[in-house]
Amino acid sequence: MGDGRKERASVAACAMPPARDRRSVGVRAVACAAAVVVVALVLTGCGPSAVEEGREVYAANCAACHGASAEGQPEWHVKKADGTLPAPPLNGDGHTWHHADGVLYRVVSEGGQILEDPGLDFTSAMPGFGGQLSRSEIVAVLTYVKSLWGEKESRGLSIVESQALVSERDPFPGE
Repeated sequence: MGDGRKERASVAACAMPPARDRRSVGVRAVACAAAVVVVALVLTGCGPSAVEEGREVYAANCAACHGASAEGQPEWHVKKADGTLPAPPLNGDGHTWHHADGVLYRVVSEGGQILEDPGLDFTSAMPGFGGQLSRSEIVAVLTYVKSLWGEKESRGLSIVESQALVSERDPFPGE
């Protein structure tokens, strides 16, 4: 369905009739969020193959610091003597989901020293991978990272949904 019918059908599935109880609203909201993510991935060309490519790029370039399961380094939120922060978890337990796609892209591409970037108030020792990874590889690894967030919530809102909203103002470059 290349004419937009698939996307409209997924969005229509999110229309919520009056709910009889909170549980059905919560289940419906999770299903809706999942549909929105799938539609977004399809529209940006980041389907399941991008997640698999991202998993491979992550294993080769990111796991050494961020952990094989994206669990991050111990005490990732405590500054080291040099003022940098250890590698944070990328599995939804850290702060990565607070940042828009554009910020995340710039951190991976340029490294963690991009303090002049709005919204970044930390210093990390993360090197830039822009010279090693293509745009599509960086987008794929970030797509993989976002796939690890599952159904985690913060303040009653899906972190996937929250991050997608922030990313509307600062998407991946080239979108």
